[in-house]
Amino acid sequence: MDAARLLSEALVIDTHNDTIVAHIRRGNYSLFADGEAARQGAEARHAGTISFLRGSEAPRPGANPIQINVPKMRRAGIDCGFFAIDVTLAFKNWLTYALDGLGYLLHDLQNSGAEAVIVRRAQDVLEAKAAGRPALLLAVEHADVVERSLNVLRALYELGVRSIGLTHNLSSWAADGNAEARDGVGLTRFGRELVREMNRLGMVVDLAHVSQSAFFSALEIAEKPVIFSHGNCRALCDHPRNLTDDQLRALRDNGGVIGLSFVPMFVDREEPTLERFFDHVDHVVEVAGIETVGLGSDFDGGGTLLPDATHLPRIVEGLARRGYAEHELRHLLGENTMRVLRQAMG
Repeated sequence: MDAARLLSEALVIDTHNDTIVAHIRRGNYSLFADGEAARQGAEARHAGTISFLRGSEAPRPGANPIQINVPKMRRAGIDCGFFAIDVTLAFKNWLTYALDGLGYLLHDLQNSGAEAVIVRRAQDVLEAKAAGRPALLLAVEHADVVERSLNVLRALYELGVRSIGLTHNLSSWAADGNAEARDGVGLTRFGRELVREMNRLGMVVDLAHVSQSAFFSALEIAEKPVIFSHGNCRALCDHPRNLTDDQLRALRDNGGVIGLSFVPMFVDREEPTLERFFDHVDHVVEVAGIETVGLGSDFDGGGTLLPDATHLPRIVEGLARRGYAEHELRHLLGENTMRVLRQAMG
């Protein structure tokens, strides 16, 4: 199979990266340029909340210094990326931290003159691909970004945010995180209100990182399909960030999608290889069907199974060797996630 051709022709959506914060913390890189050009004019933007609270960050071991940006998206054939800001560690500064990162991206986009599209409705993704323009879907990890206010949620929506993760590993006002899970505790009352309002506005509910109880509770409340933006299968790798088979089936029944992650510790605790990653694809397909699987790299946030986005053809080639037909690969690469976007965002 010609992987480059398929990646060029197919709709390709990656449901999670951490590149906005990474670009700031690794030296104020532009998301819209490569090499030295990516640093031009960046120093004047350095004194924001993210850099003040978090400081600098070295590149991830085993990965290229910047794993994904718009030039790399173009070379890889990625049409749309979920550009997420994880606000978890910005204790009591969650909203300001998110706004700093979003402002950095929007300034960078304007300053660079790049012809990228900020996704506000599902159709934007398809129109951007048709025009040869990369699409960026703005996301936030950890629902405390809304400061327990549905009015703040609405403001973030108007700014362009289209997906919010209810928790990170730590709990939020909406739900328990997987690292602080309590048996039988689902969403809080505010969490239920938040999911309903996100459904009403047309925002994608992200259940990555939530506890099992919160996961099932959210699916009871959700009236539209959800995503699990980055994680893998617990049957193959017993990590609390991964989904059990019961969760995979529930996600299927909801019409949702799991974005399989390139984070080695979610793939295998001892030998995290690409072949083991392909085992996770096989497992989701076996348990929940090809319509439930997608890609959620976690580039620039720990997704180091591939050095950077330009190595995406290796995924296509490996799955083709395992017998996946082109129409099945198109589902995995982006059509499944696009279905969720249409139903969740309108």
